[in-house]
Amino acid sequence: MLTESTRLRDFPSLADQVYLNTAAESIPPLSVGEAIQDYWRDKLLGMDGRQGHFSRVEACREVSARMLGMAPEEVSFASCSSEAYNLLASALNLRGPDEVVVSDLDFPAGATPWLRMPEPPAVRVWRAAAGELEVETLEPLLNERTRLVQVSLISFYNGHRIAWRPFHDVVRRRAPNALIAVDVTQALGRVILDCEGADAVISSTHKWTLGIHGGCIIGIPSRNAERLTTRAGGWYHLRNAFDPDRFERALSKSGAASFSVGMPNFVSLYALDASLRYLEGIGVPEIVAHAEPLVARVHEGLRELGIVPLCPPQPLNPTGIIAFRHERSEEIHAALLDEDIHVMHHAGRIRIAVHGYNCETDVHRLLAVIRGQARLARVSRVGGS
Repeated sequence: MLTESTRLRDFPSLADQVYLNTAAESIPPLSVGEAIQDYWRDKLLGMDGRQGHFSRVEACREVSARMLGMAPEEVSFASCSSEAYNLLASALNLRGPDEVVVSDLDFPAGATPWLRMPEPPAVRVWRAAAGELEVETLEPLLNERTRLVQVSLISFYNGHRIAWRPFHDVVRRRAPNALIAVDVTQALGRVILDCEGADAVISSTHKWTLGIHGGCIIGIPSRNAERLTTRAGGWYHLRNAFDPDRFERALSKSGAASFSVGMPNFVSLYALDASLRYLEGIGVPEIVAHAEPLVARVHEGLRELGIVPLCPPQPLNPTGIIAFRHERSEEIHAALLDEDIHVMHHAGRIRIAVHGYNCETDVHRLLAVIRGQARLARVSRVGGS
């Protein structure tokens, strides 16, 4: 992943393309494909294959817990982050007088469940200034009625990374009844996590973790197990699912275990177990050390072209995402695709994502195309005048 030889060995599809879109979809290593084949072989055993299925779930729980810095019993799985957040909403059971704080840099999965409740709580929006969320503007939104503060550690939109400790401390001081939920989808597997004190940690599995769709990691510290137990029906998370009283009452397991309401999506957890162990073997600190100079070079190259990213460089809080707007965004995106360079383009915004499988050549090719399009824009303006 970090050298040309291991990159081509583990990610052969990268031999002929520049892939800078991991914030949307990752390219998994070959070991993930092998794990999916393991699932298939176990599945072909029918009921006898469940021994392998459940064994792999527990292995995945163990490595997921290590990656989050939690205990295995504090970690569970759902099918996606949207499911996890809706289950979190059921656990909180918020009402009209309650208040929730979300940010305008958050992904919809974490920001919208509170708007769909039968008696929606008041939702306050922490708004970014110049692409950054500042603690000073959060403080007035907090009070004793605040029940939840939901944030993304790293924003999908522009790569902004919250300064965790000042954020955490102001919430604890100003909103003593609030829980802190953090989405680490754009962080897990790419940066060293710093979410100490969070009450709920949620991550999708098909981005920087190098897994596939159909999975989500949920971390609920044991101190919050009773407080954050979902009210969902189902069976896998119930303690009395097949007991004689199952039609009179439904007794849930507590905390993280209550978020796994049905049969696990085994294939996604086989894949996640393999992808996290792959990342663990490389080492997240090593990924950061390799990728951050590439991120800095992208920022430098954009600055040389007069392009201002939507979030300024964050050398003290590294992320893998750089985003910008440009008058020729469609032309830039089309030119990049012509060169088999893959980034995200949406509504005039181009988002670049740098992971451990990227290299200097990727950045050089990216900037060369953007430079050419920026030059065309200048020529067009001069000609038009």
